[in-house]
Amino acid sequence: MASMFNAIPASVSMPTSASLTQFSNIQLPHLLSSASSAATWTYTTVAIILALLALEQSVYRYKKRHLPGDKWTIPIIGKFADSMKPTMEGYMKQWNSGALSALSVFNIFIVMASSTEYSRKILNSPAHAEPCLVHSAKQVLLPDNWVFLTGKEHVAYRRGLNNLFTHKALGLYFNIMDLITRKHIKKWLADAAADPTEKSIMMTVRELNMETSLRVFCGSHLPDEAPREISDKYWAITVALELVNFPLALPGTKVYRAIQARKVALAWLELAAKRSKEAMAQGKEPGCMLDEWVTLLSDPAYKGRREFSDREMAMVVFSFLFASQDAMSSGLIYGFQHLADHPDILAKVREEQNRVRPGQHDKPMTLEDLDQMPYLKAVVKESLRVKPPVTMVPYLATKPFPISGDYTVPSGSMVIPSFYNALHDPKVFPDPDTLLPERWLDSENPANKNPQNYLVFGSGPHKCIGIEYATMNIAVVLALASELTEWEHVRTARSDKVQIIATIFPQDGCLLKFTPRQHA
Repeated sequence: MASMFNAIPASVSMPTSASLTQFSNIQLPHLLSSASSAATWTYTTVAIILALLALEQSVYRYKKRHLPGDKWTIPIIGKFADSMKPTMEGYMKQWNSGALSALSVFNIFIVMASSTEYSRKILNSPAHAEPCLVHSAKQVLLPDNWVFLTGKEHVAYRRGLNNLFTHKALGLYFNIMDLITRKHIKKWLADAAADPTEKSIMMTVRELNMETSLRVFCGSHLPDEAPREISDKYWAITVALELVNFPLALPGTKVYRAIQARKVALAWLELAAKRSKEAMAQGKEPGCMLDEWVTLLSDPAYKGRREFSDREMAMVVFSFLFASQDAMSSGLIYGFQHLADHPDILAKVREEQNRVRPGQHDKPMTLEDLDQMPYLKAVVKESLRVKPPVTMVPYLATKPFPISGDYTVPSGSMVIPSFYNALHDPKVFPDPDTLLPERWLDSENPANKNPQNYLVFGSGPHKCIGIEYATMNIAVVLALASELTEWEHVRTARSDKVQIIATIFPQDGCLLKFTPRQHA
């Protein structure tokens, strides 16, 4: 030990008391104090998170009260996973749990109505609930679109638009439908001749429906490339209007792509509105819905609002396109599938065609012809009942909504009426899953005695404005296809399973083989 001290150079002095005092004043890290502070923040953060989660569960259970549904909701996301890939089986499970049931998705409290009584009450209670479609709807359709109007303003606006669906106007639209349908059937047959293998009609029917709608709405005011561009991009709008989607319109998201597609469509539709006004000012005959509208606004006897900008007219047409494209495509696809799977019903449709239009399959069909085809109309009505394109429509409770004697929907909640259950009520529709057009031809049948159950097109102030237009278009396509083609449905394990993309479709896209029909 002494040798160690002897090794210290003489120039090095031992610390004095003064230097020790200075050393004692040096600030050392308070490691223990810092660790304690970090632990406090951690415990506080965890406590806050746990408190918020507990509050979330308490609020959910308070709103839910005695309704059927999960006793506890998955923190934050709720039923989000189920909503991302909805299935009919999942919906049926929820509907079968009770006439009213509850769930939560991202802290949006939702009340599902499965009975006809409660569904109709939601649809017919504008003082308590208004359509909210889906979260992304206003971003895609634009918040100032007329479909989001409520109360007297909505009633007045709708009253003016009803004039676009008169019998005279429908006759004009019918001629366009016949022309476009024949064009597409000719293409289907040509494609089938080149490649006779079965193909999904999912997109081919959507293309037919899109061109038909655009020519009915806009006529020749759209150049030939417009329907193709709008049709190609419209699928982005369809997938963005699922019940649950990522809410922010960030590049790459479904909602962002839908907004870009809407911009393209509106640009073309504004051009069509401008050209329609110019054509009618030159005294030309109306050739489409826009022309009918412009002509109506200039009629001295018309008492409604007269001034509509090109943009506003374009938004109305776009709303009609939104309402018709997916729903009518679904109706047409299932119409083809139902007739292929029920050859006896298809034979009756053809027999009626031959009786009303003997040997006239190459001549244009007219609205007067359709008026003489009750069986075809019954087929369309029944097909839409069995597979309703829209199974439900979300509404928003704008105030506390006393929907039943023992339950009030909290304000701000989503309340969703089911159409499917009303349309499959065995008391009204015996053997409800079976396609029976004859039920609509018997005035004593319970289907005709309970019109309140036929909710294919909704009910109340927001009931579909184009019911006759939609059913007429489906009837024209099925009538002409039955006259001009034979089609075989190639069934798969997924033919009867339902895919839900805004509306419903067969999971396999309905695989058909088309061949020309031979006439004697």
